[in-house]
Amino acid sequence: MGLPVVAIVGRPNVGKSSLFNVITGRRTSIVDPTAGVTRDRVSAVCDIDDVFFELVDTGGFGIQDVDDLTEHVERQIGYAIEQAALILFVVDVQDGVVPLDQTVAELLRKHHRRVVLLANKTDSPVQEPQASEFGRLGYGAPLCVSAVHAVGKRELLERVAVRLRDAGGTEPTEPEMCVALIGRRNTGKSTFINALAGAERVITSEVPGTTRDAIDVRFEFDGRSFIAIDTAGVRKKRKMDDAIEFYAFTRMQQSIDRADVVLFLIDAAEPTSRVDKTLATYLVDQHKPVVLVVNKWDLAKGQAGTDEYGQYLARTLGGLGFAPMVFTTAITGKNVTAAVDTASSLFKQARVRVGTGVLNRAFDEIKELRGPSAKRGTRRPKLFYATQVAVAPPTIVLFVNDDRSVDERFVRFLASQFRERLPYPEVPIRLILRPRHEESRTPDRPRPAIRTDRRRVHDVRGRSTRRTQ
Repeated sequence: MGLPVVAIVGRPNVGKSSLFNVITGRRTSIVDPTAGVTRDRVSAVCDIDDVFFELVDTGGFGIQDVDDLTEHVERQIGYAIEQAALILFVVDVQDGVVPLDQTVAELLRKHHRRVVLLANKTDSPVQEPQASEFGRLGYGAPLCVSAVHAVGKRELLERVAVRLRDAGGTEPTEPEMCVALIGRRNTGKSTFINALAGAERVITSEVPGTTRDAIDVRFEFDGRSFIAIDTAGVRKKRKMDDAIEFYAFTRMQQSIDRADVVLFLIDAAEPTSRVDKTLATYLVDQHKPVVLVVNKWDLAKGQAGTDEYGQYLARTLGGLGFAPMVFTTAITGKNVTAAVDTASSLFKQARVRVGTGVLNRAFDEIKELRGPSAKRGTRRPKLFYATQVAVAPPTIVLFVNDDRSVDERFVRFLASQFRERLPYPEVPIRLILRPRHEESRTPDRPRPAIRTDRRRVHDVRGRSTRRTQ
């Protein structure tokens, strides 16, 4: 049985997103004084005394969206209302009853039994008498709350728990994996999410920057449960217009951090940009398994084959040469599930642990192919043995006589050779060079006075030829 839905509804700027963050206990939804910041349905799973439910933040009803997305926003509000077991109707006690409040009240009339009226921004007891005027909206006396100061939070949570006690909400199963969809603007991330959902879960539009929040969408198919995060499209930092874009960019970075695998969407109809290259570098730095999802392939077909396009991406996004590619047309759903299947494969690869014996046999084979090269002015390095110390990403410690003498090009050679021999050829590998003994340091380079970690960490870049088209 799915979780009961609790929808937060109201006109713009009454504090819906702030209330959402208060109930969830974390800053999930973007909060800004600008009206109309929230457009999509932003959701999170909540638990109140073992009563589990999905809390949904919605856009402001009646907003005159600057990008002409008002109809899309209100359609998303309608979906949330229809699915809701409980509706939190939020008004602003400081503004009093305004015509849009009455419009929303009429919209919710047929759902009367499922509505709880909340008079937000009641920052002090002095303001509570003002809330009585909202009784004429037809939903009884409102519960006075203040999202900013968490006033009335306990009573609100108790009321939600009581109303949902018989709704059948049980603890959801943990998702198998979490994937984040990232990319520059208009690469089709939201269309991809909707293709997975088989419904209009998030707003899609030709208008750049339509998505602002990072939106979690839970999916279950083929016996697997996972979360896909739709993120805002990225553009150059110097072109970010306002704080909303900055918050959206920060949410995207946070989504990458908590994702197990990243689906990096590339627009096949456009050449790769500086933003694409910046994102690629960031993903390499974060050691995240990546699927390169070449979307809108229907618009590029005839211009290049998959092999030729793969070579093009290898040249322009060299740091992600290890990543498999899937060629999709999200608007028709083609290869969308194949991208998720590929992500599942990377998820498993990143968690493989290789025994020390197997790893060192591979290490010995590599050393026979080519000896280590040294940096100029350093002594010849010696390689002793290797051990895997962590997974996700696979992390290998290489013991050497002097970790500072090994040339970076030789480290890349080691990486490519390990990739050919070990069962994680398509995910980032972290190599750590560690001196075997303290006395291995050369006398002309004493250890620094303050040094907490004597390891050198290397980002490993390899090559992969897997294509899905």
